[in-house]
Amino acid sequence: MKVHNPFRVAFLATLGVGLGLVLINSVQTLSTILLYVGTALFLSLGLDPIVAWLERRKLPRWAAVLITILAVLAAFAGIILMVIPIIVQQIGQLVVAIEEIVSSGAFDDPVGEIQKWLGDVFPALDVDALWGYIEDWYAGLDVGAIGGEIGSSIIAIGGAILAGLAGAFIVLILTIYFTASTPSLKRAVYQLVPASKRARFIDLGEQITDSVGYYVIGQLSLGVINGVLSAIFLTFIQAPFPAVLAVIAFFFSLIPLVGTLTGSTIIVLICLGLGSPTTALVAAIYYLIYMQIEAYVISPRIMGRAVAVPGAVVVIAALAGGALLGLLGALVAIPVAASILIIYRQVVIPRQNER
Repeated sequence: MKVHNPFRVAFLATLGVGLGLVLINSVQTLSTILLYVGTALFLSLGLDPIVAWLERRKLPRWAAVLITILAVLAAFAGIILMVIPIIVQQIGQLVVAIEEIVSSGAFDDPVGEIQKWLGDVFPALDVDALWGYIEDWYAGLDVGAIGGEIGSSIIAIGGAILAGLAGAFIVLILTIYFTASTPSLKRAVYQLVPASKRARFIDLGEQITDSVGYYVIGQLSLGVINGVLSAIFLTFIQAPFPAVLAVIAFFFSLIPLVGTLTGSTIIVLICLGLGSPTTALVAAIYYLIYMQIEAYVISPRIMGRAVAVPGAVVVIAALAGGALLGLLGALVAIPVAASILIIYRQVVIPRQNER
């Protein structure tokens, strides 16, 4: 091919590359906002089947949306109100214990007490030499720099907590808006499709949104089942802080594939550290049994009706989503995979069969 104007071709190519870089930088800059919007859309699609169910009971949409949002807020408020008093109580017990230790005079000569304890526990240990090594090591530390790093870390943690709370509030507002305006948003998207193909597109779109909604409800149902059963069982075996541990079981069950295993491991370790080895062993046996029942009985019955995705595809989708977008990616990967399968089965395969 003969190029008549090399300058124009080079200019257009450079302009195209520059435009691509601008778009990439824009996406990176707006990544947090896009994450908020995607999370809110995901949650609103999960709430939409509940709103539709209330609408079928002759409620207007605004009332159905209001009842759904209030129910979700009440559930989370109940969880917070259940956990915070326990945390405050335990902090109070810790403060009392520290006051008792201080009033007993144990900290009047802390260095001497530590040296005496080391001498009693390890009779063959040269305590003076060991203490000399510790003093030399401490003298070689840049305490000012370490203190500055710790202060910066505390400030960063505080900023991250505030940013997380602000992000959660933004997601909540967007979720309420998207839930209230889901039909109008769908209609706006459907109008972009040519009229000749609109009916087919609407059918696929409704199947995809229903799949996402039922997946969210199914995953939430698994979390509620695990949380309720954990609360009952942990209270029965007198595990430490059963309400808090039940909340941990609930939230970790929302994570697909590894959530229940991770939450169960944390609960068993807490029982081992704050309870007794017997309690931890009983809890470990219970969660081993529960995970088998969930994997082979509960989850197929609940999730099989929500998203018909083969097991291998579930694993691959969750791993890929987690690698790309972290926890949110792992959560949305399975309904995205289900959506792709719907398009594959109802669009790609029929077109291939027509050729």
